[in-house]
Amino acid sequence: MAEENPYMREYMVLEKFIKRKVREAGARGVVVGLSGGIDSAVVATLCTKALGKRRVTALIMPERETTGKREIEDALRVAKHLGVEYYTIDFSSVYTEFKRILPTFEEGARIPNGNLRARIRMCILYYFSNSRNLLVAGTGNRSELKMGYFTRYGDGGVDFLPIGGLYKTEVRKLAEELGVPKEIIKKKPSPGLWEGQTAEGELGVSYGKLDHILMRVSKETDRTIARELGLKESTIRRVRERIKLMKFKCEMPEIA
Repeated sequence: MAEENPYMREYMVLEKFIKRKVREAGARGVVVGLSGGIDSAVVATLCTKALGKRRVTALIMPERETTGKREIEDALRVAKHLGVEYYTIDFSSVYTEFKRILPTFEEGARIPNGNLRARIRMCILYYFSNSRNLLVAGTGNRSELKMGYFTRYGDGGVDFLPIGGLYKTEVRKLAEELGVPKEIIKKKPSPGLWEGQTAEGELGVSYGKLDHILMRVSKETDRTIARELGLKESTIRRVRERIKLMKFKCEMPEIA
């Protein structure tokens, strides 16, 4: 008897989850932001398999200063491969207008400017959501949610998170099973909020090591984890501190 593939079992669970969320909301389908990265490719693929291509809309949202040609090409490749309806919406002029009207805008302020781009994309996604009765399918994974590595009310502004329970390394394995192009799977992860940005560079540790830390940090000491993973205790400590510091990003605003 052939051994059961755990990742295809995971896919079946996620397919049921997607169908249930759409059914409970009385929605016609979902809208997904395609960035050209692995997470959005996996979410778009899962939604298409669960709902059918006619109920999935993909939005490719480049911005002139920060979106590379390859990101657009990879996003288009996924949309065309899945056969879903898609739109390419260049919001550069919208971002430029924000720059013009904001009295405190600074060209070199990476984080606020990058978050502004993410929040403009969220607005576009929700326009489609509201006008077409679609749910916004988020692309965040468990590693990034736990580390608070997302923009609140930007890529964190979604209706549900199909891969929010999967660590980044698990998303990669699922991507292979789902037939996501290898070039996309092998790309260095990046939110694409400014030129040269990489996720692992900002997090300070590879996803392979980070996921092992996250799986153990609640039950093992920094010393034990560091020794077994060949890392410095200070690295484990920084991860632990960041989890605590960023916890608020995954919670509703506190009511006094």
